Amino acid sequence: MLWLIRLVLLILILYLLYSSVKYIINPKRKLELAQEQKRFYFLDDQENVRKNFHITYKGVRFEGEKYLGATEKAFDVVSIFVWTKNVSSLKGLTREDFEYLQNEIKERYPNAKLDWKSPIHEFLQKSQQKND
Repeated sequence: MLWLIRLVLLILILYLLYSSVKYIINPKRKLELAQEQKRFYFLDDQENVRKNFHITYKGVRFEGEKYLGATEKAFDVVSIFVWTKNVSSLKGLTREDFEYLQNEIKERYPNAKLDWKSPIHEFLQKSQQKND
């Protein structure tokens, strides 16, 4: 009976260690932590085109939807739509911030055409017209 209790305790301790390690290395937790700390973090599975990527930058969380298509040499991600669910969190972001995000996305997906959904799309068009 004593051996059985020891075995159960050992299994419980191993399970707790396993669970805590899984929690610590969880990428979604890292994304949420980066958002709280207002840092840049890019969460993406580049091998899986069907999975959206997530970016956090200056406390704002963006989501990007990837679309597969044909390029000159192979099939690759050819179109990306990016948006944020919390529009009010965009307060304080500038055109340079969006250019930084575009560069980070282009670095990972050089063949993709990047489109921003409303209201970011309108903001970038207005600031582009002012610069012209």
